[in-house]
Amino acid sequence: MNKYELALVVNAKIEDEARTATVDAVKELITRFGGTITNVDEWGKKRLAYEIQKMKEGFYYFIQFDADSTCPGEVEDRIRIMENVIRFLCIRQDA
Repeated sequence: MNKYELALVVNAKIEDEARTATVDAVKELITRFGGTITNVDEWGKKRLAYEIQKMKEGFYYFIQFDADSTCPGEVEDRIRIMENVIRFLCIRQDA
């Protein structure tokens, strides 16, 4: 099992319930593909470094999880088509 961190930037213009549902859907994807979530950091609303899709702000989430090497690819494939996720990045953490 490897340790991974998934950084998510979620649309700031949506309702709180929709934002929570988006993050829960991502967590469910991680567990569906064999990952175990160890920590979730919510940084809140932050200004983006540059404008993305005419948005200047987004909600930042950092999800740490343990999984085998196939899980991040599967999760990224499904996050890529989520409308409320502006940007994402999944990296493997060093031991």
